[in-house]
Amino acid sequence: MSEKEPSKTEELVKVKDLTTDSKAVNTIVKVVSKGEVRSVTGRDYNIRRVADALVGDDTGCLYLTLWESKIDEVTEGTTLRIVNGYINLFQGSMRLNVGKYGSFETLEEAPISEVNTENNLSDKRYERERRFRSYGDRRSSGRRSY
Repeated sequence: MSEKEPSKTEELVKVKDLTTDSKAVNTIVKVVSKGEVRSVTGRDYNIRRVADALVGDDTGCLYLTLWESKIDEVTEGTTLRIVNGYINLFQGSMRLNVGKYGSFETLEEAPISEVNTENNLSDKRYERERRFRSYGDRRSSGRRSY
């Protein structure tokens, strides 16, 4: 088996099958475009570079979030094999991420000729479930309020 082929345990998922709960995402996508690099302040108050790349396959597309040195590794028109990625919501928009436990590599042979940009999963808006109840919700939970 060549290192560019997924292993038997690594099942590839098509873009159209990704959901807001997708974890351990293994897929092959083509880079349609790459946005401008922005600077953001991280949780540790350090300034970090971030950019979004529109990626997809014949079933759909979405944005891949790229951080720091990963930005320079991606160019328009290249095909990427993503291993152990995940989906998160950024301002209600679905994004593909590699994170610190995932990776991607550029494939020399491009198995994707055209990307379906009509089905952009990042254009759809998703409601984020609230993790915690608000103050007003506590009163209705049966607890006494004094």
